[in-house]
Amino acid sequence: MISVQEAWDIIQRNIPQRKHAVLPLKEAFGYTTAEDIYSKFNIPGFEQSSMDGYAIRFQDRHQRLKIAGQIPAGTSEHCQLERGTAYRIFTGAPLPTGADTVVMQEKVRMEDDGYIVIQDHELEVGLHVRPVGTDAKKNSIAVKSGSHLSAAAVGYLAGIGCTETKVYAPPQVALIVTGNELVPPGDSLDFGQVFESNSYQLESVLRQCGIKKIECSWVKDDPLEVERTLESALSKNDIIILVGGVSVGDYDFVLDAAQKCGIEQQFHKIRQKPGKPLYFGVKGETLVFGLPGNPSSALTCFYLYIAPLLSKIMKKPCITDNAYATATSDYRKKPGLTHFLKAIYKDGKVTPLHAQESYRLQSFAEANCLMILPENSEGCEKDEVIEIIVLK
Repeated sequence: MISVQEAWDIIQRNIPQRKHAVLPLKEAFGYTTAEDIYSKFNIPGFEQSSMDGYAIRFQDRHQRLKIAGQIPAGTSEHCQLERGTAYRIFTGAPLPTGADTVVMQEKVRMEDDGYIVIQDHELEVGLHVRPVGTDAKKNSIAVKSGSHLSAAAVGYLAGIGCTETKVYAPPQVALIVTGNELVPPGDSLDFGQVFESNSYQLESVLRQCGIKKIECSWVKDDPLEVERTLESALSKNDIIILVGGVSVGDYDFVLDAAQKCGIEQQFHKIRQKPGKPLYFGVKGETLVFGLPGNPSSALTCFYLYIAPLLSKIMKKPCITDNAYATATSDYRKKPGLTHFLKAIYKDGKVTPLHAQESYRLQSFAEANCLMILPENSEGCEKDEVIEIIVLK
């Protein structure tokens, strides 16, 4: 068996070369740009009003000004502002030629004869005018390579006319769940059977990581079927996650199938709880994980190893984060394994939950973090500051 850190180091050494993909802008949210994005236009492309009000020449501010017309947003008409006049203007509309300032409509008194008097003693030249190219300049970098595409970033790119972008591509992932005892939720449950839950939780967390294409299959505990399914998955996926069948029981066939498919084992078994029998192997640039079948173990292993791996491959923020918190109670364990406890983190304090057994998901459904109790420790004391993994 190897340590948790040794396992992560081995995984990092086998990260394949990153791939790129060009995505439509509406599908790019959450990904990371793989090249600098240049603006093809000045945005705005014209001097633009940022208020509903009146477009004027600043030097005319002390005069009674005649309303020459109005300019709504979206107009393509070019207007000319003459001396001693003003245009009624609306937010987003282009300034008439000759105007240099916009007066808020609340700061103007309308006269009966169609003239206005400005009542703004704090008016400054250029006020409420958006200059050309203030949001993006033509041929300049609008978004740098390596930028996370938040909702605001996607909106900004749309606002400068971008329709697609090159990102670090999400890997194609295959999820293979094994087990004779499994039945789909909604089916009748006979004696000796359990509802299959791993595909539901792992597909969900894969999507949270930004994986859109997931090939999911379920196979019986049959060595030939496991081998055939794995061989097929290897031909068209970047990462394969097998769930169940990774221990050394009579019905655990994943290790033999991996060997027959030419996968080079990098490690099997880690000094941790839960998730000790975790498997990791490589064939070419395809990474293969074998997670324990117990749902809590499987999800813990995903958070510990696969989530940060996907973050590195896609250069995007991870769905977990490390932090420190003060334990609210004692927790005892034997030295020899790193323990990851389902826990609640709030206001700088962390509380371990009940039901830490690897098959129990109820407490995991409540948890928002994992407490880390190091391999050589005997647990933690109340008020001790310990490391945690925050689940976002």
